[in-house]
Amino acid sequence: MAASTHEVTNQAPPLVGYDVFASDRVLVEAVDRHLAPGLLDEAREELSLFGRTAGSEQAQEWGVLANENPPKLHTHDRYGNRLDEVEFHPAWHRLLGKGVSAGMTAAWARPGGHVRRAASFVIWTQVEAGHGCPLSMTHAAVPALRTDPALAAEWEPRLTSTVYDQGLRPAAQKAGVLFGMGMTEKQGGSDVRANTTAARPLAEDGTYELTGHKWFCSAPMSDGFLVLAQAPDGLTCFLVPRVLEDGTRNVFRIQRLKDKLGNRSNASSEVEFDGTWARRVGDEGRGVRTIIEMVAATRVDCVLGSASLMRQAVAQAVHHCTYREAFGGKLIDKPLMRNVLADLALESEAATTLALRLAAAYDDGSAQERAFLRLAVPTAKYWVTKRCTPLVAEALECLGGNGYVEESGMPRLLRESPLNSIWEGAGNVQALDVLRALQREPQALNAVLTEVGGARGADHRLDGAIKNLLTELADLDGVEARARRLVERLALVLQGSLLVRYAPPQVADAFCASRLGGDWGAAFGTLPHSLDLASVVERARPVS
Repeated sequence: MAASTHEVTNQAPPLVGYDVFASDRVLVEAVDRHLAPGLLDEAREELSLFGRTAGSEQAQEWGVLANENPPKLHTHDRYGNRLDEVEFHPAWHRLLGKGVSAGMTAAWARPGGHVRRAASFVIWTQVEAGHGCPLSMTHAAVPALRTDPALAAEWEPRLTSTVYDQGLRPAAQKAGVLFGMGMTEKQGGSDVRANTTAARPLAEDGTYELTGHKWFCSAPMSDGFLVLAQAPDGLTCFLVPRVLEDGTRNVFRIQRLKDKLGNRSNASSEVEFDGTWARRVGDEGRGVRTIIEMVAATRVDCVLGSASLMRQAVAQAVHHCTYREAFGGKLIDKPLMRNVLADLALESEAATTLALRLAAAYDDGSAQERAFLRLAVPTAKYWVTKRCTPLVAEALECLGGNGYVEESGMPRLLRESPLNSIWEGAGNVQALDVLRALQREPQALNAVLTEVGGARGADHRLDGAIKNLLTELADLDGVEARARRLVERLALVLQGSLLVRYAPPQVADAFCASRLGGDWGAAFGTLPHSLDLASVVERARPVS
């Protein structure tokens, strides 16, 4: 019998046993908005089932176990032979298997696939973010491989399979495969044109032998990788299979696993190529152009991943404050805490709304939407991923000391939160990419301005922000030094235009007043007190 001093009161119950999809009003509305009516019933049922799985106690335990038992590298067997294998905890395989079977690598193969996959990504990576890396790279490899119809015909059915077939075997013998990517090297980082990995042509047309070192190669137990290397005519994209057609292992020497701040469940490695067999993808000297569509797709997943982390952090904070009492009442009813929660909810809603808009543009596929993506993707990647860390930190603080304890799950979210801003090009890379699009591809700016223009006249603060943005865009002299400011304004105008059109008036009003109208402080919880903040918080509460 517990001592009376150990009676536990005034604690929020675990946020478990709920539908992660149905309880997220913003995500549900985005799916309804962007999917064709004929797809909605099936998609809602599919996503709600997946949401209940994500909210289950079992799935949440898998997330904990996968992070408490990080991958282990085995370079050699007991006799000294090279193995180059990474051992993952069974929970990792369960998470990855559920993601594959839910179609998170199959967007290119079904109607409305990108919106449905984006919603699944937001749902499932709330359970655990690390396994999202191979899901993302496998999904993103498809457009790069399509530059070579023969390779696409061979590999695309395997990449878009809904079967998770683990283990290293020839790809032709597997019901489904996963892909990784190797671009960066220690001397170059984001400057991939400084890569030194060499590609020597072999006798068979389109085949090469690679020699070099890759500084970051995530998910090294994948079945194949798209990598960049220097061929005789310049930087070129290659497909490197882990296992060759005759069953022998390709030369893929895993030197070590990175000891990372977060993303602990996922193996990020350094690898050596030494006579490694590879197939060319695209033409020699056009490696960046070939792989750029893969990079763009993984950048969208960075936006989705950050939106997912933000949603889970806000859900935990609102859930805690719904139950926790202090100073004579529920925390959620305290005006100052309500202001903090509403501010966090606004940021999360804006992130999710923009992320799903990007996915819808992929499903549309028109020239106008492709032009929109060219500018909107790096803009969203820059801004949404940068907003993730301060939001998660503030949400953690809503739980007080309990949020700083590992069992709450909040520290894992915080460790994960900077990642998407760094991977696939950090902030400056995204800002410079926006400048390139502005200077070289006027159709991209026209597409974004057309998108934003759909909300003109609906809110005077948004109209003023659009006018200021156009003034800044008219003067691009010395723009590099102020690129971050420009991209930030572009992102906020884009988010504001979406919320004005699609969010409840209370949400749009609060966003425009704070983010666009200047009535906002330097920290979360500084919204104008006159706004309907209770409605904004209630909208973010995770209840079915």
